[in-house]
Amino acid sequence: MNSYPIDTILYTIEPDDNLVSLAQRFNTDVDTIALVNPNLDLEFLRSGQRINICPQYREYNRMNIGMRSDVSKTEAGLKNYLRMLWEQHGTWTRMTIVSLVFGLPDVDFVVKRLLRNPKDFEAAVRPFYGDEKAAKFADLLTSHLVIAADLVKAAKAGDNEAAKDIERKWYDNAHEIAAFLASINPYWSEDDWRAMLEEHLRMVKQEAVDMLTKDYEAGVNQYDDLERQALKMADVMTQGIVDQFSDGFTRKSTSI
Repeated sequence: MNSYPIDTILYTIEPDDNLVSLAQRFNTDVDTIALVNPNLDLEFLRSGQRINICPQYREYNRMNIGMRSDVSKTEAGLKNYLRMLWEQHGTWTRMTIVSLVFGLPDVDFVVKRLLRNPKDFEAAVRPFYGDEKAAKFADLLTSHLVIAADLVKAAKAGDNEAAKDIERKWYDNAHEIAAFLASINPYWSEDDWRAMLEEHLRMVKQEAVDMLTKDYEAGVNQYDDLERQALKMADVMTQGIVDQFSDGFTRKSTSI
């Protein structure tokens, strides 16, 4: 099944923004903005609010850009929320790497925010999988993030032996996450999740290496790739939940 365009972006509303001006700025239209924000009241935008925007796309062309016209509001809302969480996962990981590499004074606050991400995922999946499995997923994600921070610290210190040992634990954790997801949802492939998570680790590591070696342009480009890959994982997660709990995602009828 097709998903929303991979280049959907999260935009933060500024004081003078309105739907018409946003549509003009991003070469889209109001209908498309509404389509990818089904659970938000777009009549009342507020400064600091984050909404989805598909630059260069218009609602009447949605079938050509991969947007199913029969997506229910419940499914679209889940897709949007999981995309936000995976994007936040990548964003706060990057910010943590920056703070650790450059010894910034905000590091404790950034790490604290990063470690909120697993709890947000726990809350998102709890309605489908219950307290115990949701908490297990959060624990695995927390370990994933803590190990990543430890790897950056070891690399910055030049402790290659420690870095190798930590990286091995990092991949073991990724494989445990893949196996766990496959165990709770028959529509999630362990091999697919293993491949996606390994790719995620590779890109995060390269992002850190680029910062440590002061190749800042490469680091920015790497983040773009990482963001796109995170959105792919979000869509795979959404698709699996929708397939497993199809009764809760009744699709709207369409004549298109």
